Amino acid sequence: MKDNLTPENQTSELFTNPEPWEKWETKLVLYSLIIAVIGLFVLGLLINWFIL
Repeated sequence: MKDNLTPENQTSELFTNPEPWEKWETKLVLYSLIIAVIGLFVLGLLINWFIL
């Protein structure tokens, strides 16, 4: 473990090597948000059609 790193070195070390699943994870989050927005839209249409 590297205890003698300065805060600047710690920050640069954190952001230099992305995790191998970063792109996959980003796509998963974006697709989930898109599906959620579409689901809210469809649910709103169904509520408007059947209840209101």
